[in-house]
Amino acid sequence: MGAEQTLGESEQSPAEFLRRHQAGVWGELSEEDRQENELSLKEGFRILSAYRTRAGVKLWVITEHDRSATTVLLPSEY
Repeated sequence: MGAEQTLGESEQSPAEFLRRHQAGVWGELSEEDRQENELSLKEGFRILSAYRTRAGVKLWVITEHDRSATTVLLPSEY
């Protein structure tokens, strides 16, 4: 099962998670990972957010270091 199927089963849109990621609401990250994201915003590194769907399935949102792509995926798809 992939992120697309997971989102469909929980009746959620990727946009909901992308909005949170874009707003800097990183979700279920450790304090260390949150600090890394803050540094990444300044230095141009990769940004990671972690959320759970309504069904409790963990999703990641990753923005590449060069900001060329942002991907919603399951940890197992990484």
